[in-house]
Amino acid sequence: MNIQQAVKMAWKSIWGKKGRSALTILGIFIGIAAVMTIVSVMEGMKQETMKQFEAMGSNRINVSVSSWMYDEEGNDISRDYFPDLYDYCAGLSEYVLGITPTGYVDATVVYGTKSTANMEYHWDDTGNVVGEQPPTLYYGSDQYAVCNNLTIAKGRDLAMLDMEKYNQVCVMGAQAASTFFGAADPVGKVIQVNGNNFTVVGVYAARVDQDSTSSYIDNLIVFPYTVRRVLGGQKPTEFLVKARSSEAMTEAISRIAGFLRGLVDTNTGGYNVYSESQWQEQSNEFLTMVGMVLGGIAAISLVVGGIGIMNIMLVTVTERTREIGIRRAIGAQRSSIVAQFLIEAAMLCGIGGIVGIAFGTLGSVALSTLMFQMTILPSVKVTAEAFALSVALGIVFGVYPAIKAANLQPVEALRAE
Repeated sequence: MNIQQAVKMAWKSIWGKKGRSALTILGIFIGIAAVMTIVSVMEGMKQETMKQFEAMGSNRINVSVSSWMYDEEGNDISRDYFPDLYDYCAGLSEYVLGITPTGYVDATVVYGTKSTANMEYHWDDTGNVVGEQPPTLYYGSDQYAVCNNLTIAKGRDLAMLDMEKYNQVCVMGAQAASTFFGAADPVGKVIQVNGNNFTVVGVYAARVDQDSTSSYIDNLIVFPYTVRRVLGGQKPTEFLVKARSSEAMTEAISRIAGFLRGLVDTNTGGYNVYSESQWQEQSNEFLTMVGMVLGGIAAISLVVGGIGIMNIMLVTVTERTREIGIRRAIGAQRSSIVAQFLIEAAMLCGIGGIVGIAFGTLGSVALSTLMFQMTILPSVKVTAEAFALSVALGIVFGVYPAIKAANLQPVEALRAE
């Protein structure tokens, strides 16, 4: 018997038992669809994460300096390291574009009837923000925009004079400006921050599509870091350095670390200098691990489906015992019997795989659209691997029934009812 005849016989057997065949492939179909959907969603999460990193810019270096110096009354008397770091980085212009503190401001912002104290938001079932999300408030230097891949869309940026004169000014991100002012021009308007008047001098251009789930990175307000004396807050301990290139970043990290080694007293403090790309790598590793765990859970249904294939194939062998006996009696070889049942099992799983791929693609499109506002289709590689996996499952779980069929003795098989 050739392969073509075996395929025809397998299809005839499958089509002759349509209801049973449909139930048999159900486990394979669910497993393939679940695995493909999970893989696509995790790919969407990676793309969304990378979009955020790309929007913030590359070649960024994180610097943290900790200190624990207090007087007898418990007041913080630790050193403000930013002026020294600022001056040092200014001398590294060959490697460094800028440096800024990255501290947060804990304050209430009010403009007209808008107040961050009354803003409430939550995430709905589609992954979108419902309600108004209060902006994140930051301290920054005149180089905050350079370090965070920001450009001015309206007005001006923070300037060194703002730091030196303790000017009560701020620059808004695109999303924050939209929240407080709508379509109006915020430049020149005065907002109240903890009861203090601050003039909006500029608005940053949006870094991502405002309909994206990443739009929150544009929901910010930046103040000169020296106005801590008005708004309160600790001395900055976290800084962001922007290197000129990936090649310059290594040298910049080495030089800044060497500078801090001589500046920070390790008896009363410590420091750390590292590339932000480490966060990207750790994020990708974490998402990959989560994907593997979820994929493993989904793969359990594939195993269950494979066991169902084995069970049905054993039933098929029992039902066709006389047929097998006749074929063996007229000279059919055991290899032909094995091939016939393996082909049938592989076809069952292959059909389940095709249906699973179709539903997995639909699930990927639906979830990626709802969660990330983008359409993610499974790659050709993932689709091919999913189909190959389904066929391989049929072969693996069909081996035992096929061997059992091939080992039937012709005389005993012909006596079967």
